[in-house]
Amino acid sequence: MNRLPTERRTQILAALCEGASISAAARQTGVSKVTILKFLAEIGETCSDYQRATLVNLPCKKVQADEIWAFVGCKERNVPLDEKGRGRGDAWTWTAIDADTKLVPCWHVGARDAEAARLFMEDLASRLATRVQLTTDGHTVYLAAVEGAFGWNGVDYAMLVKLYGPVPDGARYSPAEVIGIERRWVMGRPDADHVSTSFAERQNLTMRMNVRRLTRLTNGFSKKVENHAHAMSIYFMHYNFCRSHETLAKARGGIKTTPAMAAGLTDHVWKISEIVALLEASEK
Repeated sequence: MNRLPTERRTQILAALCEGASISAAARQTGVSKVTILKFLAEIGETCSDYQRATLVNLPCKKVQADEIWAFVGCKERNVPLDEKGRGRGDAWTWTAIDADTKLVPCWHVGARDAEAARLFMEDLASRLATRVQLTTDGHTVYLAAVEGAFGWNGVDYAMLVKLYGPVPDGARYSPAEVIGIERRWVMGRPDADHVSTSFAERQNLTMRMNVRRLTRLTNGFSKKVENHAHAMSIYFMHYNFCRSHETLAKARGGIKTTPAMAAGLTDHVWKISEIVALLEASEK
């Protein structure tokens, strides 16, 4: 079977991890887009499988959750009626982040509805070693999802609800001004000082800067929801294991530290070639 050499695979993955589009990666590496898309699926499944098996019994204490919007093929309002429910339209990525280690323990790509919230929260609950404090935004589907996953009073849970002012005239893409916040107790005994979604929201910005498919107002969107999910798996693998976090490094005296290192999942900063090695080990 024809297979790209390891060096070329590493080059392609490095380009994708740095936010290059499929076309840009093809130009940089001299590999066809069809081959890169096939490699995207293979490495995406490898990253997903590895993290699903590795990100367990996590020592998280303060977890923040949020959702980030993207679209597949076209925006929801432009999806033809005969293609509704076939993977085109709005695609939301639900993410959780540990405020201490900056680790992303799980994510879920799907709609922004109660079923997606249930799947996401059940996945999160299955990965935690101890009771945690959880903060989400005011999206009401979290209420039933959190209770169903953790049980009543099984987690210290609060919502951070933002209050917005009127949208400025002519500000088509500018959000309304935040004029206040409300911290709403839901269950358990959440510490009011740590009821925050700041890290989760900052993670959303990091994702938009590093995943071409999340860039707004461009043609870099995903054409298939499966490829969108693969791209997110690759991003989180790179973020958790390969990318040193500045605040973690400062806490360790300038030593480069990834979220996975801070959580005790590995003892070193991974190289891109190590992710490719996982794929090649699975092929043998």
